[in-house]
Amino acid sequence: MTGRLRVFLGAAPGVGKTYAMLREGRRLRGEGLDVVVGLVETYGRHGTEEQLGDLPVLPRRPVAYRGAELTELDLDALLARRPALALVDELAHTDPPGGRHRKRWQDVRELLDAGIDVATTLNIQHLESLNDVVEQITGTAQRETVPDEVVRAADRIELVDLSPEALRTRLAQGEVYPPDRIDVALDHYFRAGNLGALRELALLWLADRVEDELADYRARHGIRAPWETKERIVVALNGAPQGEHLIRRGARTATRMHGDLIGVHVRLDDGTTQHEPPGLAAHRALLQELHGSFVEVSGGDVARALVDFARAESATQILLGPTGRSRLRELVHGSVINRVIRLAGPIDVRVLPAREPGLLTVPAGPRRRRPALVPLRRRRLAWLLGPAGVVALTWALSPLRRSMGLSGVLLCLLLAVAGTARLGGLLPAAGATAAGALAADWFFTTPWHSLTVEHGADLAALLLFLAVAGVIAHLIDGLTRRSQQAGRARAEAAVLARLAGETVESGPRVLPDLVAELRQVFGLDGAAVLVRTGALWQPAAAAGATVPQRPDEASLAVDLGEGTVLVLRGAPLTEEDTRLLGPYVTQLKLARERERLAAQAARAEALARTDEQQTALLEEVGRELRAPLAAVRREAGALPGPAGQRIGAAAERMARLVADLLDLGRLRAGTLTVVLRPTVVAEAVRAAADGMPGVRVELELEPGLPRVLADPGLLRRAVADALALGAAGGGPVLVAAGAVAGRVDVRVTVQGYRAGDRSGAGPAVLGGFVEAMHGELTVEPAPGGATAFVLGLARATA
Repeated sequence: MTGRLRVFLGAAPGVGKTYAMLREGRRLRGEGLDVVVGLVETYGRHGTEEQLGDLPVLPRRPVAYRGAELTELDLDALLARRPALALVDELAHTDPPGGRHRKRWQDVRELLDAGIDVATTLNIQHLESLNDVVEQITGTAQRETVPDEVVRAADRIELVDLSPEALRTRLAQGEVYPPDRIDVALDHYFRAGNLGALRELALLWLADRVEDELADYRARHGIRAPWETKERIVVALNGAPQGEHLIRRGARTATRMHGDLIGVHVRLDDGTTQHEPPGLAAHRALLQELHGSFVEVSGGDVARALVDFARAESATQILLGPTGRSRLRELVHGSVINRVIRLAGPIDVRVLPAREPGLLTVPAGPRRRRPALVPLRRRRLAWLLGPAGVVALTWALSPLRRSMGLSGVLLCLLLAVAGTARLGGLLPAAGATAAGALAADWFFTTPWHSLTVEHGADLAALLLFLAVAGVIAHLIDGLTRRSQQAGRARAEAAVLARLAGETVESGPRVLPDLVAELRQVFGLDGAAVLVRTGALWQPAAAAGATVPQRPDEASLAVDLGEGTVLVLRGAPLTEEDTRLLGPYVTQLKLARERERLAAQAARAEALARTDEQQTALLEEVGRELRAPLAAVRREAGALPGPAGQRIGAAAERMARLVADLLDLGRLRAGTLTVVLRPTVVAEAVRAAADGMPGVRVELELEPGLPRVLADPGLLRRAVADALALGAAGGGPVLVAAGAVAGRVDVRVTVQGYRAGDRSGAGPAVLGGFVEAMHGELTVEPAPGGATAFVLGLARATA
């Protein structure tokens, strides 16, 4: 009987895998289980060492390797000891030469074969299948890896999870690495983005394993019905234009439900050579863009192949578009949609109409001074049935010529002409009128079966028929034009109402969705928003099969401002189309502005996080330096002579700098309150000079200086910091103050400081204090090679 393997999996070093393993070992030992620590690496971490507690630890085996003595797992001693549970750290470790195995996971396998349960630890970067992905994320290649099947065969895998922020905090506090490695680790492997990606990788890998276990369970128990543990949406694709709408609708549903999107094309397995549908390549690209997958399956029955695939993938929904078959073909071969619905069983089947709800197509408006625009299929049908129909009707009525007469048949033909005009428009109706007049002459006027008209009354009747039929056709064409105008007006109103409503409810919409809708509304071949980057044009959003890559390739280009252009390709837009295009252009501008603001917000958030981390680091450094500085000052006080005084003065300056750093950190964090009130400049300057006994200060203060709006304590600290910069130069410090154009400038001139050098903590702290009082710090050169720090402060109004 083989032992059971338990793996504590982590996204990165320091998340607490070994800690969790030892804690579990102590719990099981408390329940009476024989637990032995085969090998654990604590790396000097206090918490991990505490968790060892009273657990029995097996002595390690010494190994000589390259002139150094290492200690490794004593596999033979552990096999001889035969505990119920062995704790073996770092599954991916490579054993030194001379041992029985090259890898520790092979040692663990031998323990399992001997019937010993093993608990071990592993980081996600050491999995063989993820090695290249981890290297791409972190830039660090992992030499020690474990085959995935070893870990997947574990009886239990526990993810030890820790957020990136918490892990970085532990690292900064020295709980993971020694101090000399912290900065490098934070700036490289342990960047927040790296840790977030590794954490997601661990969660996805573990989710895949759970999914495999669920599939095995269902197979063992013969369960064929899908379990809705995760939404999987299968979109049926055949290369038709509607496929783009199906994919986008499926992607929105999958994103909303945190599910998977799978596009499926069924290739008929009938022995014939089939070419790939022209739109399928675009569908594959769109699926990839929307983070979906594409699969092509073969089968003799499209519906059954599609449903079998959906069942194999445990799909929860099948998304179908409108049928492309004619009614006659459906009667002969059956409906694929109906068969899918019958075969799907518990799988939801959704059939979308020819246009997605909410994405309207504005019909083309009637052309001025031209016949109404009728669909091509109806025109062809009218040309086929109109002239031929009236001739056939006249022939069928010819046996009744004596009882019905010419006038009776012409009335019947008028009805046929009106039907032709309603079906195909003015031109087919004109053809039917001409054919009807000729047929009536042929069959109903004497002499029979000739185009000669014997009686004048018959000729008048035929001419009157031509005139009445023309008037009727023209009236019907006018009604058709009015109907088209009304339909276009309704569609325009619906589009404008939707645009206005969505703007109010959800703000500017996502740019790709807006471009896709614009292309559909106007029936264009392609549409895109291009952004100029140098000499090139880059698409910010695109839709359609033939998308213009440059403005000069488009049928119409509209400038959106700031180097952005909307380009359209397709039939020329009418005046009504151009009017309707205006609201879309406005929405596109809003969408671009929203993207720009979102990018600025992201940059501001990143800067804020960086500033927060820097503030936390400043506070930590300040707190850590307080105790050593106090000790240095005590020891300096005990030293006799000038040496002790120099050391004490330097320690005093350092203590002041530490206090300033802490206050600056509190200012940035908003925890240090700044109270601005009318303040006498001379009092603050003299108090600062009195607090610097080792600095020679010369004061030149104008009499009757106006008060400034400042925090008295903070102003005194700022002047003292400027004096401290002068103390480092060794010369006298000149402090002058005067009123200048609505403000008061306090000018501190020091020696030994370069005006162009703003580096170091001193100027940064000084500038932070001045800015906190809504003032401005200027550093400029002064005569004699000196440097002047000018603190510009606002006058107090009262």
